[in-house]
Amino acid sequence: MHILIIGAGRIGRSVAENLVNESNDITVVDQDAARVSALETRLDLRGVTGNALSPSVLESAGANDADMVLAVTANDETNLSVCLLASQLYNVPTRIARVRNQELRQYPRLLAEEGFQVTSTIWPEQALNESLLRLIEFPEALQIIDFAEGKAVLFCVRAVAGSPLVGRPVSDLSVHLPRVPARIVSVFRRNRRLDLSADTVIESGDEVIALSSGRDVRRVISELRQHEERIRRIMIAGNARLAVQLASLLNGPEGRGGYTITVLDENAGLCTSLAASVPKDTDLVTASLTDEEALTELCIDRCDLFISLSAHDESNIMGALLAKKLGARRVIALTDSDTFSALMQGTQIDVTVSSTQATIGELLRHVRRGDVLAAHSLRRGVAEALEIVAHGNQRNSKVVGKRIGSIDLPEGVEIAALVRETEDIDEPEVLIARNDIVVEPEDRVIVFVPSKRVIAQVEKLFTVDVGFF
Repeated sequence: MHILIIGAGRIGRSVAENLVNESNDITVVDQDAARVSALETRLDLRGVTGNALSPSVLESAGANDADMVLAVTANDETNLSVCLLASQLYNVPTRIARVRNQELRQYPRLLAEEGFQVTSTIWPEQALNESLLRLIEFPEALQIIDFAEGKAVLFCVRAVAGSPLVGRPVSDLSVHLPRVPARIVSVFRRNRRLDLSADTVIESGDEVIALSSGRDVRRVISELRQHEERIRRIMIAGNARLAVQLASLLNGPEGRGGYTITVLDENAGLCTSLAASVPKDTDLVTASLTDEEALTELCIDRCDLFISLSAHDESNIMGALLAKKLGARRVIALTDSDTFSALMQGTQIDVTVSSTQATIGELLRHVRRGDVLAAHSLRRGVAEALEIVAHGNQRNSKVVGKRIGSIDLPEGVEIAALVRETEDIDEPEVLIARNDIVVEPEDRVIVFVPSKRVIAQVEKLFTVDVGFF
């Protein structure tokens, strides 16, 4: 697949890193020559320096034969205009734009064929807020992902000594919870993935990735760590615009409600402009996220969760560490640096989140071959979880009509569950993977992929023969 990536910022770089080793022909366009040169030196791709709003620059980048344009610069207008040029001048089939202006959500026709001709829109703030909402709902988790509209949930937790499954083999999960559809998919110990078997013993500190039905998530998590009290008092610092959006999702008309939220931002003008949009039970305060006196006055010691969301990784880390020192029960820091995220493991920071990785999860769904309904980046891009529709029959598919145990999966790849529609049941049924379960046509298959290098093999596995069409 020939993919043009417009923008070599954080998201553009990360997308390129994710796709360049997967048999894709990648070209990156950016006006910053140093950024382009750095990517060309480090990755097997082509770089073009120039303004992507110039048809001649797009043409030199290969727009004439491109299969996809990913416009992910920091400027909404550039991204939308590039998609329009790609459609009108070069007939590029797939045109994806990163858009930050939430107001444009009210005008879907402006983005569609009659407007900027964007085939798919990626909203980075929405993707990040959805991740944060799930971490607020399940404070024990490091990451939590919904599949099949929440019928199946994949989550990562750090095992804690004294929990029922710690010190016990993986197979004991079904003994402890015999009627709960659940499966441990992977275990990482000191950042190394273990070769998982029924006899693998869970140790304290292990990162355990498990899947269960949506209604049983808490029961499975309780096998690996103690239940934490519901989060009620939240402090969100460093990005008032994004924080107010999150507060509205929590305490707004469609939110769960019952949260007491304080939003901090040192930009007094921004706080004033946002005052009218602040939802109920939410206070907007002008203060820095690293202002110890302000945090103390705002009773940080009674805070259940502190979230730092500024544009600067270092400030987010320092703010989260300070909040934890002053008594916050749990802290989350936004950092798009993999180096910083790795350094934070084992510190007082409970979870790090990445706006880049949240956005990439949305992008991957469009890039993956086959009928991929969802693609999520795990462990900051090291692994992926895919929801793929199994099409075809025994004659033209490598998975349909076969027992899971007989499918020739690439090394380390696990089929975690099937989501199956049946006439007798109103809601889809979640079938936790067992070797004897047969994959049926149109099953939604949830696949754990431990390494990017085997993605192409997984895509090929779920591709039906030409005769199917």
